[in-house]
Amino acid sequence: MTIPTDLKYTREHEWVRQEGDTATLGISDHAQEALGDIVFVELPEIGRVVAPGDAFAVVESVKAVSDIYAPVGGEIIEVNAELESTPEKVNTDPYGAGWIAKVKTSGGSVELLDEAEYTTFLEE
Repeated sequence: MTIPTDLKYTREHEWVRQEGDTATLGISDHAQEALGDIVFVELPEIGRVVAPGDAFAVVESVKAVSDIYAPVGGEIIEVNAELESTPEKVNTDPYGAGWIAKVKTSGGSVELLDEAEYTTFLEE
């Protein structure tokens, strides 16, 4: 299982990559492994404003349907439209081609964990 050091993580297994006032969001390698084969991703609408902790997307796998929660607040400015035809990218490259949305941040965050804290959380 991969846990990049340049990202922050939530206890619900989302990740965030902050670059200036833009945050890229996705689910962790741990989450995609637990879900199994991803067969559908319901992407959020561009322009939607989310608060930290809001459900903003849905991932459907062969095992379950799971809400994805925003680790940060702000406006959805971009979605990964490739996931509509190739949702399995969330499984094969969760921190790269499997990103879900980008948010122009404007309103706080849920508790975010660094790589070491997230690793400890997974081991508990």
